[in-house]
Amino acid sequence: MNLDFSEEQKALKDQVRRFLDARCPPSAVRTILEGAEPFDRALYAGLAELGVLGAAIPEEYGGVGLSHLELCVLAEELGRALAPVPAASSLYLAAEFLLQAGSEAQKKAWLPRLANGKAVGTFAFVEGQGRMTPDKIQAVVTNGRLSGVKSPVADGDAADMAVVAARSGNANGSGRGEQAISLFIVDLAGPGVVRETLKSIDPTRSQTKITFDNAPVEPLGNEGDGWHVTTQVMDRAAILMAFEQLGGADRALEMARDYALERMAFGRPIGSFQAIKHMLADMYVSATLARSNCYYAAWALASGAVELPVAAATARVSATTAFQHCAKNNIQVHGGMGFTWAFDCHLFYRRSNALALALGSLSTWESLLIERMSAGNLEAAS
Repeated sequence: MNLDFSEEQKALKDQVRRFLDARCPPSAVRTILEGAEPFDRALYAGLAELGVLGAAIPEEYGGVGLSHLELCVLAEELGRALAPVPAASSLYLAAEFLLQAGSEAQKKAWLPRLANGKAVGTFAFVEGQGRMTPDKIQAVVTNGRLSGVKSPVADGDAADMAVVAARSGNANGSGRGEQAISLFIVDLAGPGVVRETLKSIDPTRSQTKITFDNAPVEPLGNEGDGWHVTTQVMDRAAILMAFEQLGGADRALEMARDYALERMAFGRPIGSFQAIKHMLADMYVSATLARSNCYYAAWALASGAVELPVAAATARVSATTAFQHCAKNNIQVHGGMGFTWAFDCHLFYRRSNALALALGSLSTWESLLIERMSAGNLEAAS
């Protein structure tokens, strides 16, 4: 088992890092944070031209045709740069739903547009607070029309289409449990769709409340398979999101290290003081542990291993913890200046907390990890 990336993948990583260093400095992130645009459209177009958006989309649908390993590499660089673009919603979720459950016509209609950046997709799933269960979903489709409210929806104000989890208005859909849930495609520019941008800790990754009032929909996949497909796609997205978090954690650690070497106090760098050394060491340990778990999850994703559900939850928990830990301690190493708007520390703190909730809270994924490991232990013992 080789848990490292190939030389070609590392070269791809270096190429994208150079691009993002030039096109997505902290000033570009601040422009979106302080402005009215939901994302950096010029950067998104540049990523499309570079082939990043279509990396894991097959060539017959306008993509580059690389594997999910390459997408993991790209996700880490997007996270490192805090790229203010809807790549996660569009690529990790919407495109993946189409690849997993879409018809040939649906793939041809949407995947080329997602790959070239002409369209943005998202996944409208959450209703209310707490861990999502099939019985919490109240949005319903009757006679091809969707009614209900989804909130929050990541990048919902920027998206052109959404994959929506809802009940179908028949005997199965009106029941309870996983088989009551189906998936649908909604054109967000169509009738019956009202969007309201929500306030969030990180406006560079916007959140939206979407109200559907008899909005026309198109079924995605088989009726009653919605929850099963969602679980699979969310696991895959969790791994990719974990790489984004890993990239952010590494960059926050680098910022703290560099500042500790430059900032002088009592005639010597603050990095020479034991308290700062311990803080940086703890950050390094959490980031390194997250990298190990992410690499294992990437292997499971690329190989389709049976360990994927456990590996996804492990990577998600580890990377979420690492990014929040490194972002918080980065502020502490910078001292009082770290709390100011002028320093970039708060950009990483914002993103770490936004991504911690993006696919479900940390406690949700910790519960999933425990449940999946327990199920595996019971299966092994039987």
